[in-house]
Amino acid sequence: MTVTTLAAVVAAGGMVAPAQAEAVGTAGAVGEYLPATLPPVQHAGAPVPEPLAPADYGWYVSDISSYGGGIYYDVVSSFDDLRSNHPEVMQDSLDTVVKVNNGAGPETVRRAQVDAAADDGDLLSALSDAFGEDLGQALRTSLQENRLPKTRALMDSGYLSRAGGLASSTLIEKEIFNYDRPFVVAPDRIVRHTGGGNEDLYDLGGSAAFPSGHTNQASWTTTLLAVLLPELAPQLLARGAEAGYNRMVMGVHYPLDVIGGRMTGQAAAADRWNDPRMREVLVQAGRELRAELEWRTGMSLADAVAGDTPYRSTDAAVAEFTDRMSHGLGRVGSSDAALTVPRGAPELLVNAFPGLSWGQRARVLAATALPAGFPLDDQSATGREVGSWQRINFAAAFAADVRVGRDGTMTVDGHPA
Repeated sequence: MTVTTLAAVVAAGGMVAPAQAEAVGTAGAVGEYLPATLPPVQHAGAPVPEPLAPADYGWYVSDISSYGGGIYYDVVSSFDDLRSNHPEVMQDSLDTVVKVNNGAGPETVRRAQVDAAADDGDLLSALSDAFGEDLGQALRTSLQENRLPKTRALMDSGYLSRAGGLASSTLIEKEIFNYDRPFVVAPDRIVRHTGGGNEDLYDLGGSAAFPSGHTNQASWTTTLLAVLLPELAPQLLARGAEAGYNRMVMGVHYPLDVIGGRMTGQAAAADRWNDPRMREVLVQAGRELRAELEWRTGMSLADAVAGDTPYRSTDAAVAEFTDRMSHGLGRVGSSDAALTVPRGAPELLVNAFPGLSWGQRARVLAATALPAGFPLDDQSATGREVGSWQRINFAAAFAADVRVGRDGTMTVDGHPA
């Protein structure tokens, strides 16, 4: 049998159909790199897992970013201005990661080590506590039993996850910005939290810092999960923000890297959801995941969420996500700059607010956005064209109390919008 190397799979963009899985090599390699191809455990009366069709692994328009150059540089290009003109922000960014890294307790370090090891596989298991105590265990069991092939193919196959891809990887952006990591810039100030499968974490071969690829991956994954499962949206988004924070705990990224990774991840999620073909397969995965969790709990997802012990209360999840949008960095731009809602963002709220129009959902995003002027809030002409991804607060938007009067007037959390 001819054995295809993983490098060849990656070079092909990770677009490998289940029928091709055998060519990757051993069963162990298949399980590690293409977990969606593993046979499921069957249960009487349970939903029958069905993998994606081979054609669903093919080319998508959203494999290329909708922004300039087919990547997400434009979303975070204001980093150049910070580096050139705001040394105080760059110093604050370094001091913040040192404080977080040095002050992390054992449990925080343990969680950060788990997240660090999940980039190339088992990401959903690492993020599963966002679903709650009971639902999280149900998700982990379903993953162990290989009962979520669509979900795993799209979001839980590491760097080969089909809902990701080269454009959303941050690899090119890192090369463009070429910014050294904290443990390289300040080796005597960073504690190296090795262990937990991360013994080689600080041997990154010169890999640059900005934007954070781990945060980007956690962001697009949790944003798409929030779209598919709006009952859990604030908790999922908060867990993605924790994954970004944990990159600072490990001392491998600055807060600016984490903010940038969130922004590119959200922009990539919007590109994916606004791609009709990709949306179709994402919807299939959402139905698969919802049906599995409802079968395991014996109730609707909404009822299961209501009766579960949550990762965070909704209010706490929104507050934590909001705090981690800026990580305490001070304003550098105008505090009264107008907000430009990114063109792809409102559609991400369609399942949470199906009765609203695109324009009304844009108003929800505007009403819940972070104030202007924090680092990476690009107020230049380019920023106004791209949209203010730095300010878009999806956790607050998904949790918003939205009311529309008969005359069309709209309030968001009790305020006119």
